[in-house]
Amino acid sequence: GTICAAQRTGQERLVRTSLVIANWKLNGDAELLKSFAEHFHQSEIQQHIGVAICPPAVYLKTADVLLNAIGVKVGGQNCSEFEQGAYTGEISAQMLADSGCRYVLIGHSERRALFAESDAVMAGKVQQAQAAGLTPVLCIGETLEQREAGELEQVIEQQLSSACKEVDFENLVIAYEPVWAIGTGKTATPAQAQDVHRLIRNWVATKAPEAAQKIQILYGGSVKADNATELFSQADIDGGLIGGASLDTEQFAAICQAANVKKDS
Repeated sequence: GTICAAQRTGQERLVRTSLVIANWKLNGDAELLKSFAEHFHQSEIQQHIGVAICPPAVYLKTADVLLNAIGVKVGGQNCSEFEQGAYTGEISAQMLADSGCRYVLIGHSERRALFAESDAVMAGKVQQAQAAGLTPVLCIGETLEQREAGELEQVIEQQLSSACKEVDFENLVIAYEPVWAIGTGKTATPAQAQDVHRLIRNWVATKAPEAAQKIQILYGGSVKADNATELFSQADIDGGLIGGASLDTEQFAAICQAANVKKDS
């Protein structure tokens, strides 16, 4: 009897909770936060899966008051690699935590491409986030050129190993976002996405075997209500990091519903 019970609990642990994160980027306002709060207050889907909203930093306190109270988590879109000091305009991980954040996005492709954030900077940001008690959501992904040159695996592993220098894999979320699918309307096919998600999970297993089955790996890149179910049904896709569609309450709620269905199946 004991062995069966042990095997059963082993099996149960493999059911990962789905997580859907809204990345509002440079969009949204207090009104949008209110409408999200009203919607989720009624739907209560956040009782079944993880739901988080990453609004622009100036709205974090408002989000804290409106969302944390109803079980929707709040996240920052970025944090500084520095703890404190003479870094005008920067926001530290600890400040995000003080503002009610649970998550912080790190290494989003827009930060890498538009703001020249290098692989080297990511490790410091991940460490700052974890030290502040936040869960970093590490974003990785390849460009179309890299994919077509057959460098996909190499690029993903390089991004992972440079960011995960001294990381607690038990408190980390990884988001795979193929750069060629962000805001372009192009989406990786569910099979293409699943291949990379499996690659990521296998890489984590080489560093932290016990965390590999538990770590949530999200897909980001033109996820919409009509393609979410198929993407989330893949074995190693545990939810999504949603850009454009997360500014529409109905669309975002439908995506959350798709993640919830995955959990039940």
